[in-house]
This record gives sequence, C-alpha cells and structure tokens, in this order.
Amino acid sequence: MTIILDAMGSDAYPDPEIQAAVTAAEELKIEIILVGNQEMIEPKLKSLNTRNLTIKIEHTPDVLEMADKVVDGTRKKPQNSMAVGLELVKAGRGQVFVTAGNTGGAMFNALKILGRIKGVSRPALTALFPVRNGRCVVLDIGANADCRPEFLVQFAIMGSLYAKKVLGKENPRIGLLSNGEEAGKGNQLIKDTYPLLEKSGLNFIGNVEGKELFGGSADVVVTDGFTGNILLKSSEAVAKLLTDILKEKLMASPITILGALLVKPVFTDLKKILDPSEVGAAPLLGIDGLVFVGHGRSDARAMTSAIKIAYQAVQADLLGALRQEIQSRLS
Repeated sequence: MTIILDAMGSDAYPDPEIQAAVTAAEELKIEIILVGNQEMIEPKLKSLNTRNLTIKIEHTPDVLEMADKVVDGTRKKPQNSMAVGLELVKAGRGQVFVTAGNTGGAMFNALKILGRIKGVSRPALTALFPVRNGRCVVLDIGANADCRPEFLVQFAIMGSLYAKKVLGKENPRIGLLSNGEEAGKGNQLIKDTYPLLEKSGLNFIGNVEGKELFGGSADVVVTDGFTGNILLKSSEAVAKLLTDILKEKLMASPITILGALLVKPVFTDLKKILDPSEVGAAPLLGIDGLVFVGHGRSDARAMTSAIKIAYQAVQADLLGALRQEIQSRLS
C-alpha cells in the first residue's frame, strides 16, 4: 500500500507530516510519498531514522495556504501539493490522499482531478464524533453549506456504509439532525428529507436532537454542511472547555492535586475520547478516490492518526464498496 501525504498542509508544515510519515511507515509497513517542497522536506527527513522505511518525496514548488482563495489560489499555484498529490492518486501511484490543508482547497481539487462517484450529487465531509459507548458518523460537517433533500439521502447512504466499514456496525441506525424528535419538526430541508429517508431502505430511526447524538442513539447522523460545521466546532470547543476547567480546578490546591493523582487514569481516558487527534482526519465521501482531510492545527500525533484511518479505509476497500452501494441504491 502507498499513501500520498500532503507535506505542506498543516499550519506547522512540514514537521508534523514528516514525523507522522516516519511513525506510520514504521508501524504499518507501508510506503508513503511526501508531496511538497523537497528543499524543506529532505534535510528534515534525513535527520530522522528512516532506515528500512519506504518514504519518498514528490517535489512541488507551490503551497495552497489556508488564507488563499480556493479557485484563485489553485489557478495561480497549479503545482500546489494538494493538486499534485491527487494527481498521483489518479495515476495509481497511491491508494489514498491525506492532507491537513485547506478543506475548500481539498474539495475543489478533488472534484477537479478525481471527480465524483457516479450517481453522487455532492461529496460530504465526514467526522467520527465521540458519543456514549463509541463513535457516531456525522455528515456533512462543512463541504456543502446549502443542501437539497436528495443530498442528505445520499449522505445517509454513504455514512451508513462508512459506519459498516470503519465502526463495524452491521445495520447502522440513521438519524436526521433536527430541533425535535417528532416527525414534522425542523426546517423545510428536514421536513422534505424525512419521508425520503423513510423510503430509502436504510435503518432510519427518525429525527435526533443533539442529546440523542451524543447519547449514542444513532450510528450515523446526517445534516447540511452549515449546521454540521457549527455542531463540530461547538462540540470541540465545549470538550476543550471542560477539560481545561477540570485541569484548572484539580490543580487548585494540594488536596485537589492529590485527588487528581488518584483519578489520573480516568481523566487520561476521558481526554483520549474527546481529543480530535485520536481520529486525525475526515473522509470526503462521494469523491471517486479516497481523500482524507485533517485539522490545519494537526500535530504529528494527529497526522499519524490520519494516516492510520486512511490505511484502514484502503484495507476495507471503502471506495469500491461506496461505488457499488451508490449504484445499487440509486440506479
């Protein structure tokens, strides 16, 4: 297996990507192609122990920065690391592309270079949310601010398959994010989507509110990208707030410090559950190729997790399964 890694994606590029490439290549025994500026990457890579590891560099002179406007930036920087990395996937040089770069840039370049799976109207950015007793697939989390009902049905189909392949759920429960559990609640998009999901043949359990999502009532929750992105960023902020407050309060006095030492394993587990770095990246489902997008602020651990979840998707033949599922359900 060969994984194509955008070495110029994260805010601190290329250090997190290089460190993650070395760790993942060693642990997974795979080939990794780092796409980016060779003059920046090569000396840093040589300073690490890469003996017996298969890590290559694909030089690109351009970087699509977070501040760049997607279309203009891509036109002015055609040899950016995202575009070149995706071209490598298209050419069969690797099975999956991983980046921590601009999400809009990843979507634009992926659509331009790889295109959509036949039958898919809009790709969806997909996240694994920590919930009671596991994780929940949530999509879209930012790729499509405006959606039509049929888009959400396609998200549900793709999310259901992703839950099967990644979470091992045999018959994933599909929920529609709304402001009430009852049928008929929600805005017009939700009201129009509800009957379509009822007829979809999926294991649709109806509307779910935020409490059901985090309570683990559904394995897959679908929403438009505008709402999903707000949900994602709000939940990450709340998780950070809670862990910061706990740390502050537990370090407040000698007695609380002693108590903190006694329950340290519990808080270590809690931090691991809430930390986005544990998953590392979200797939762009619906693209005719495997593309995973991580946080711009990703560190080496987050990038390693991103590579591992991409590796898992290749092993599970996620792309082939998606093509087959879309064709069988929408044909």
